[in-house]
Amino acid sequence: MRAFRYCYRLPLFAWHVLIHLPITLLLMALGNGGPLSHGILRWWAGGLLRVFGMRVQRIGTPLPGGTLFVANHVSWIDIMALHSQHMMGFIAKSEIRRWPVVGWVTTHAETIFLQRGNGDSLGLVMAEMAQRLRAGRAVAAFPEGGTRDGRELGAFHARIFTAAVEADAPVQPVALCYGARCEAQPIVAFAPREHFIGNLVRLLGEPSRPLRVCFMPPILPGEHEGRRGIARVARERVLRAMSEA
Repeated sequence: MRAFRYCYRLPLFAWHVLIHLPITLLLMALGNGGPLSHGILRWWAGGLLRVFGMRVQRIGTPLPGGTLFVANHVSWIDIMALHSQHMMGFIAKSEIRRWPVVGWVTTHAETIFLQRGNGDSLGLVMAEMAQRLRAGRAVAAFPEGGTRDGRELGAFHARIFTAAVEADAPVQPVALCYGARCEAQPIVAFAPREHFIGNLVRLLGEPSRPLRVCFMPPILPGEHEGRRGIARVARERVLRAMSEA
């Protein structure tokens, strides 16, 4: 069955990248960050998920305006899952710029790139996050700090919530659940020593499965003291949503 899935998904993937992606990037440029740009990005991301056999089910509603969205991190496809539901500028490692397909999309999708291990870069990223939130623009981050093996939820690092505290902006936790009861998290996650291309090709051959994008109740400014309290509550809500999926 894997060979059969490759036979029809590879042409669909090539069409979506070679035909739909240039059109998407052009319309995003013409939209200049407005509703057209946001709508066409959601359309393209949703189409890519369908090529991979992901049947997206949204639970809850993304908060409008300047909101910090935080989600569990499984693989590169998490970015597409969130973009398919709402326009948000991601905090992403600078290496993603060099990834084919995803790098092209994220570069044009208001992504804020972070040079890991560079303290000056982190400070600039935090300042940009706070500025966007004050301006009413959505920002997204993966507070675990990186992908894991998909078997457990890592700690949420409190520092990423600093921008929301400084901007007095709400934080909305989002749980990403691959497969029934999140059972496919380890399959979607990067295997040991697996790189982006290897993960992408492997996922193209996987069976179709549900993908639940659960927008949890937001954490409003002033509800919890400081970034550590927000990080703890955000993780608890994501973990609860994953256990109930």
